[in-house]
Amino acid sequence: MRLDDDTRLRISRARAVLEGEDDAASIADVARRAGISPYHFIRVFEAAFGVTPHRYRTGARLERARRLLAGGASVTRVCMELGFSSVGSFSAMFARHLGESPSRYQRRVRAGAFRNFREA
Repeated sequence: MRLDDDTRLRISRARAVLEGEDDAASIADVARRAGISPYHFIRVFEAAFGVTPHRYRTGARLERARRLLAGGASVTRVCMELGFSSVGSFSAMFARHLGESPSRYQRRVRAGAFRNFREA
């Protein structure tokens, strides 16, 4: 799909919204802000970035979760900060996408950081 410069700029701005801390805006809201119908927005976004807007937002949320967990935030705090409805749903999504539970990821990352600190 060939995108003109204006469309490319609008979906790039929409991508920044999807990366942002505010997950309250629906995909339809983001599409409307970009001035594109929701269904066309999904097609154009996927053509430009290789993933759907929903998958992109999920990846951005999980990346924020990884940073917070690595920084020592509790799983519950990360869950609430990222707007998940429950620790169970957050943990299931994290494990499904990253292959391990949030607490196991946190232990592994922190153990590696401690090991690197001791070796320095």
